[in-house]
Amino acid sequence: MNIEKSIENIVAKCDNYIDPQLAICIIRDNCTMGSNNIGELKKYGIENEDSYVEKVLKVLKHENIFITFGMLAFIPMFNECDIFSIEDKTINLSSEEFQKYGDLKEEYFGILIKKNSNDFIIGSCDLCGCKIDSSFRQIKKSEDNFYKTINNIIENNIIY
Repeated sequence: MNIEKSIENIVAKCDNYIDPQLAICIIRDNCTMGSNNIGELKKYGIENEDSYVEKVLKVLKHENIFITFGMLAFIPMFNECDIFSIEDKTINLSSEEFQKYGDLKEEYFGILIKKNSNDFIIGSCDLCGCKIDSSFRQIKKSEDNFYKTINNIIENNIIY
């Protein structure tokens, strides 16, 4: 994955579901959420004149980051999941899928990039930093419609 080009691509397209300056946040090694305002960090050698992407790349040398690709909203009455992202979609879920993923409620989905690497994991995160339990949760790879849809959105927007 070309991290720099992928970040530029996501940030350029994400303003319909999240503020581009908040599309990326720090995820600590224990998967809890760190700062969600990378643009205001004053460490890791970040300079005021650095672009947002340059700041993110400097942070990535020291911290895991979560790149937001969209928001999930589950609708129990219809066993549906509305996806607000670069590609808005509504997907019908089987009862099994709804039981498996429905507890995500309204969360953001995206990728966790491990510090100082380009390895990533698909998952979700409640980006409301005001919650004490805001954290990244991996979405396990599977053959179900939900995972395939999320994976497809991510793969279509990552640049290799």
